[in-house]
Amino acid sequence: MTTYLSPFTFENGIELRNRIVMAPMTTYSANPDDTVSDEELAYYEERSYGVGAVITACTYVIANGKGFPGQFATHSDLYINSLRKVAQAIHKGGAKAILQIYHGGRQSPRELVPNGDVVSASDTIAADGGKARALTMEEIQDIVKAFGETTRRAIEAGFDGVEIHGANTYLLQQFFSGLTNKRVDEYGGTLEKRMRFPLEVITEVNRIKHQYADDSFIVGYRFSPEEPEEEGITLDDTVQLVDRLANEPLDYLHISLGDFRSLARRYEGEKEQRVKIIHRVIDGRVPLIGVGSICTKQDALEAMEIGAELVALGRELLIEPHWVEKITAGEEIITEMDMTRDNVIPSPLMRMMQAHPGWVAGVK
Repeated sequence: MTTYLSPFTFENGIELRNRIVMAPMTTYSANPDDTVSDEELAYYEERSYGVGAVITACTYVIANGKGFPGQFATHSDLYINSLRKVAQAIHKGGAKAILQIYHGGRQSPRELVPNGDVVSASDTIAADGGKARALTMEEIQDIVKAFGETTRRAIEAGFDGVEIHGANTYLLQQFFSGLTNKRVDEYGGTLEKRMRFPLEVITEVNRIKHQYADDSFIVGYRFSPEEPEEEGITLDDTVQLVDRLANEPLDYLHISLGDFRSLARRYEGEKEQRVKIIHRVIDGRVPLIGVGSICTKQDALEAMEIGAELVALGRELLIEPHWVEKITAGEEIITEMDMTRDNVIPSPLMRMMQAHPGWVAGVK
């Protein structure tokens, strides 16, 4: 019987020892020069001994794409050695290492980007309430190339793959969403045109993959299914996007959810679980990673039953770094954060959790 502990083999032949993936989580823990810190390396290594793959926190592909303080960088060859340390730390425990790559767009804090120049798909309101300006056509192409260059650096650094971050209201989603994309050129207007930028990024990442690596290098794509705003993404929009993505040269799709059980909201079809709807649209063309409030083995089994071929754990791996090993050994796990335990969490992230305890406590 296939379970979350069963091995999984991608179409490109790469095998994961099980179907549990560490979800990407921001750690705020890089060095002041945006290289990876020793604390962050220890954090990744600690969680690499049980899961099949580790997806890193998002890393920005170009200087104006930084979205968080303490985010390790990938936008220059100067960071390749830093990236190599991350890949090596993850490989120590036997997990596959996948680098998540992105641009923050209007979510980028003004103080973290050159000249405070926040950009987006269109002239819009930035996350800080100020203005974000529309990218020029030339700048769009520069960012597409930057995704490719970061992929090259990931290959050189020894990563097993990259995950293109098209979720969580960052730049790729800002182009796809009618709420934030008001362009009237070939990158805006119709749904097909709003897909263009993400699809160009996928094409460029794969072009670089074939130039510097082989088919064994993994390329995944993460997306958010819906936005609550009237002009935002509906699940009907996402169904069309996913149908297109499933035909692209991608090794997996990764749905970003707070709870894998959540139901469709803005959708003309039956209000089923989003994972179930998306899995039906994919129809076996590419594996789906499900995530969101997966804490127990029962949760993992249910996520697979609904339609996830791979299961991502986020906050639960902060709480239980050796979740897979404990489940395998039949040991008891905990599902609420105990701040007195040594869970090998970088101090900036620990301070963030102490300031916002509800983020990890009682995740169900």
